[in-house]
Parts: sequence; structure tokens; C-alpha cells
Amino acid sequence: MQYAQLGRTGVFVSRICLGAMTFGGAENPVTSAIGRLSQDETDAIVGQALDAGVNFIDTADVYGGGASETRLGDALKGRRQDVVLATKLSARTGPGPNHVGQSRLHIMDALEGSLRRLKTDHVDLYQIHNHDPLTPPEEVLRALDDAVHQGKVRYIGCSNLAAWQLVKALGLSDRGGLSRFVSIQSFYSLAGRDIEAELIPAVREEGVGLLCWSPLAGGLLSGKFDRHGASDKTSRRAQIQFPPVDEAKTYDIIDVLRGIANRRGISAAQVALAWLLAKPAVTSVICGVKRPDQLSDNLAAVEVSLSPDDMTALDEVSRPAPRYPGWIQTYRADGRVPQGHPVPGSSWTLGERPL
Repeated sequence: MQYAQLGRTGVFVSRICLGAMTFGGAENPVTSAIGRLSQDETDAIVGQALDAGVNFIDTADVYGGGASETRLGDALKGRRQDVVLATKLSARTGPGPNHVGQSRLHIMDALEGSLRRLKTDHVDLYQIHNHDPLTPPEEVLRALDDAVHQGKVRYIGCSNLAAWQLVKALGLSDRGGLSRFVSIQSFYSLAGRDIEAELIPAVREEGVGLLCWSPLAGGLLSGKFDRHGASDKTSRRAQIQFPPVDEAKTYDIIDVLRGIANRRGISAAQVALAWLLAKPAVTSVICGVKRPDQLSDNLAAVEVSLSPDDMTALDEVSRPAPRYPGWIQTYRADGRVPQGHPVPGSSWTLGERPL
């Protein structure tokens, strides 16, 4: 296993993070299509991951209606000290008007619930799961900072924020002397490169760790899918079209993926994960699995080193259309950046401008 520094902290996390969304969830009609792993199955997956050197596990209070945290807490008995344990809050967890969001009231209640289900006295990385348009960010950050000072949380992070929301939060933390977000979880894969426009330049500038969720686009890049449909009708993507992607373009990506995979004698999933792990901004890739063989396949991606030609082929087939103002800001940057070097704040190299 390989490890990377989590943001600007002194903590190192495995480049493959075990996602716990597949644990539990039989009681929940939405997550039942994603997981429903029993306690015995959860124990086996967690044990296999830890034995392989994975030291980073991510869950959320909403996964499986809380069952994910409960099963993960049981699976970590006797091995809690081996894990950087992350969970998230914000989504609705009950019927009441305050059982959702990021008010101080809900943050404190949600944290206590997660600690109870996880059977631990602290969370190593506590993350807001999304943007809350109602609660002032100052209230959110102060409540999270209080949890850190109480010793119930070691570090705080965020998920699914836009670049401006992340940078605003970091500025408020710096101004108020509050704990800073050390990481952000974002959807990033060959099938979804939206964050390259603004978020990746922001995290690199601010020293924030980038944790990538759904790196296989809900299984679409696993090798089980092509233009004719899914070879496995029970797979998650065959049941839930999430996250949304441009499927026509993604099938072109899959063609290239399969070509590289067949030439190298590895799986398409390993190629897709290796491409993501090779990106300089990426700290860790979150992989949720249902079976031990899927986990073994994902873990092997850490050892895959794609050639420059492979990276170029994947970059080109998946490249998103240029976005304003990025294309205009980089259009006449020749005199400010050495030739052949990437333009700051862009995924382009000079000479690749669209005009």
C-alpha cells in the first residue's frame, strides 16, 4: 500500500480509502441497491482491507440509515487504533425539522449519534456532506471547531462544495482562528472531470487533501458496461443511474480503457483507478465494494503505473470542453509560464488552447 499526506496535516492515509456505503442498508430502499452487506460480510471486507495496509475508512451517518456506521464500529473492534476513521453529517437522519443540515444543534446531535454507532470516543475526520444554504458558515465552522476542542473530532473536512464555498470557509477559519477543512470529498473520475476547472486549482493552492468518491462512476468504468448494456444486471449502476454522466462519451472512454487493460493484462477498473491516482492533486481514492475479489482488484491499482501514452490517451478521450473564464485566462499565458509546463489553474499545457 502507498500513503499520502492528508492536506497539510502530519497524518498519512492510504491512497485507497475503503468506502463503507455498502455496509448495511437492507432497511433502506435507496441504499439497498448499493450495499446490504451483513455483519459477517462487513467484517470480512474490513479485515481484508486492513490486512492489505488500508488505514483509511470513510462512512456517513446517512448510509444504510445508520447501519453502515453500526456495522463498521463492530468490525473495528480491537483494531480501531489502526484506522483513520472518517464519517459525514448533513443529510436527513430523522423526521424532525432539525434532523438535517448543519446547524450547531444538528452537528452536535449527529456527532453523538455517530460516536455511539461507531463505538468510539472520537472521529478522526468529521466532514460536512454537502452545502447547507440556510446555516451561516460561521455557525458551522464554530460548531465543528468546538467538537475538535472537545476531543471528539481530530480534523474536519467537507464534501461536494464548490471552489468558492471551500475557499470562503478556509478564509473564515483563518480569520476566526478556527479549525480548517483539511480535505474535501468530490466526485472525480474519467467520466466526471468537472472539478478540474476550479476546485483542483483551489485545493492545490490551499493545501487541501482531495478524496475522490465514485472513481468508477458508480461502476460504469468497471468493465461490466458497454454500449450494449451491463454484463451484470445486479450491479449498482444497472439499478441506479448515479452519479449522472455523459454516457455516450463515457462509452468512448470505456473503449480506450478496455484497450489499455487488455494490452496490459489487468482490469478496466484498475486502469481507471490508476489514472486517478496519478493525478497530482489526488490524496486518496474512495472505493466501495461488495465482494472480496472486488476489493483485491481495486487494491492492485496502486501498483499500476500507466505509461505517458496511456495517460495521454485517457486524458484526450475524457477531456471536458473548455470552460470560461479558464480558456480566456490561459489563452495568452505564453509569456508567464515556461514552455511545456502546465498553465497554473488549468488542465491544459501551453499549445493546447482551444482558439
